[in-house]
Amino acid sequence: MPIPFPRPPPVALAVGLLAACACTSIPPGRSAVDSVRIVNAPSVDRAELRQKLATTATPRFLGLFRGIVYDYSVFDASILQRDLARIERYYQGHGFFGVHSRAARVVHVSPDHVRVEIVVDEGPVSLNRRVLVLGLDDLPPAVAQAVRDAAAGALPAGARFDEETYAAARTAAQRVLTDDGYAYATVQSDAQVDLAAHAVDYAFTVSAGPRAVFGSITIVNAQSPQEQGPSRFVEPMAEAPLRRAMKIRSGETYSTAAIDAATQALLDLEVLASVRIEPKLSDPPSPIVPLTVTLEPAKLHVTRLGGGFELDAIKTEVHALVGWENHDFLGDLRDFSVDARPGVVLYPTRVDNLVAPTDWLPEERLRLQLRQPGFLEARTTAYVRPELNVYPLLVQPNPSASEPVVGYVEPKGAVGVDRRFGKHVLVNLGHNVQGELPFAYIPSLPIAEPLPSIVLSYPELQTVLDFRDDPVHPHAGLYASNDLQAAFGGSATDVRVQPEVRGYVPLSRGVTLAARGSVGLLFSSNYGTYVQNYLKEPLAPQQNLPPDAVNRLYGTVDRDIEIVYFRGFFSGGPSSNRGFPLRGIAPHGIVPFLNPVSASSQVALQCVPKKGQTLGPQCSVPIGGFSLWEASVETRFDVSGPFGVTVFCDAGDVAAAEATIRLDHLHLACGVGARYDTPVGPIRLDVGYRVPWLQVLGFSNETDAANADPTEGSQPRIFYQPIALSFGIGEAF
Repeated sequence: MPIPFPRPPPVALAVGLLAACACTSIPPGRSAVDSVRIVNAPSVDRAELRQKLATTATPRFLGLFRGIVYDYSVFDASILQRDLARIERYYQGHGFFGVHSRAARVVHVSPDHVRVEIVVDEGPVSLNRRVLVLGLDDLPPAVAQAVRDAAAGALPAGARFDEETYAAARTAAQRVLTDDGYAYATVQSDAQVDLAAHAVDYAFTVSAGPRAVFGSITIVNAQSPQEQGPSRFVEPMAEAPLRRAMKIRSGETYSTAAIDAATQALLDLEVLASVRIEPKLSDPPSPIVPLTVTLEPAKLHVTRLGGGFELDAIKTEVHALVGWENHDFLGDLRDFSVDARPGVVLYPTRVDNLVAPTDWLPEERLRLQLRQPGFLEARTTAYVRPELNVYPLLVQPNPSASEPVVGYVEPKGAVGVDRRFGKHVLVNLGHNVQGELPFAYIPSLPIAEPLPSIVLSYPELQTVLDFRDDPVHPHAGLYASNDLQAAFGGSATDVRVQPEVRGYVPLSRGVTLAARGSVGLLFSSNYGTYVQNYLKEPLAPQQNLPPDAVNRLYGTVDRDIEIVYFRGFFSGGPSSNRGFPLRGIAPHGIVPFLNPVSASSQVALQCVPKKGQTLGPQCSVPIGGFSLWEASVETRFDVSGPFGVTVFCDAGDVAAAEATIRLDHLHLACGVGARYDTPVGPIRLDVGYRVPWLQVLGFSNETDAANADPTEGSQPRIFYQPIALSFGIGEAF
């Protein structure tokens, strides 16, 4: 009688089959390479050097297992010999002309596995000595000097010879000429190495040719290479707005800078997948240079569908994303888009309070945008952006069941213009108007006092300098921005400014050091008295006040608190300090319309102090402040394929007073994060830990600091630990 065997679970069976199918093997008689180590190479990036080698270590699946999913890297002695020559060539390109790859040791760690070690003798490095530029006699003095400066500036004396920098110097010298009308300019270069002195001398020979102007401009569709008529470039796209955006006219002085700016302007229209502008240089040289513009159209109509969720210490919500965009709305390449985000908040479910929701709080965000390119002049775009949002105001980490849930209907609108200058500068000038209309989300829990509606009206100037190598995956470069606002004509009169700087330094091919710093200052003239003066000792210090008197006294500051909440600064969250929840770092205080509806409940929670007492931190919620500073530093590692990790530290503070930067309030949080790369940016999960003795200097933990100063607030914990989880798309900065 056959003995029945237990049937494996479907999941286990699937995993077993996947593992069996994904396993690879080493060919008979060959050996797999377990590791490749380069010894005695302190002067170069070893990770980059290993990328040049054909002999590579066997990759590990999930960083752990060899021979699963990935094929084994098989050792080949002849390939290793060629790798030694590649190493010497790499070193020579970085100034080490006496380098020798002395030995390659192959160690058998098992019969079919080897470890490779390559020993390098770097030798002395050669440094830049002199730069000579010839052929400048017929050029205007200013142009000739600019060519000299470009070549010498790229090759400073005393710097190590570098082959890529040498090529860049030649390109920079030529670019000075082609930017100034010399379309046929060429630059020949020569580098002489003095091996005895370990020095390099450079000579550049310039042939400028005649000055030229732009000729005719022909636009060609890359999908249909024949020349298109003026109204049949891409149906129904007209050619006129494309020529307008280019802003190049026949007869103007030839300039590669103008060609680059035209290329960027065409891409900014968001209707083209690729742009290539090529000059037609003739032989013999002609003073008139025609241009051929080859364009590949993108889709004019785009529909977006998606969804998302938020689970943190403040709330849990799920939402859908629906969008539609027409890049040629009513012709002339006008851009019209509609984006909606309907959702629901599961109240009071939170990451540290995983209970079934008692209320489902609907919310929605709707934004329409119309953009008109070529407004007033070719490179300026005008926009109109109306919005309508409805959402609950949830800021307390541990709300009481008797507390009201305040919601806001938020109509908003913005009109303005933006313009790009070259590739790196973007300026946006607009005027914003928004209303904040409060209501009770849960009718059974009415708001204690009627809240005033507020209206905010402010012009805004945003400037951006972007010198990053990649806006989605920055590895090197600098980014600087500033946001300047001046509110007037509504509920608030103030000036608000917030500059920010980001820097990226490549430590190796797959490792990036990133840093960010920001300062925010808010100066008001008609609000903020309560926040700046009464948070530590709120109004109503008298004893035994009747409940209605308490509510009346606190009700007088509702307007003040509301305006600060919508105009003030906050820190914390996925794109700020990742050890804190969203808006977690800010002056905290008692907010009448967010605390229990009855004064007797407030007294029971010690949320109405007696004379000489202050509030406990459990009573306060983030209100917002008038001065902010933030600083972050992180190291990003590309691990394998789309996977990456990061190690970070974030710090910062928000003070209640104007122009007050409190460097002793660090709020330092450090942590680690995981990344999975996608076409729209990395999906990331960060875990930040609030370092106990580095929250407010002088206190051993954040609880002691909050008890001494309740405006610090009481921060939520996850699994009883001072941590926060941040989930998002795109890098934190």
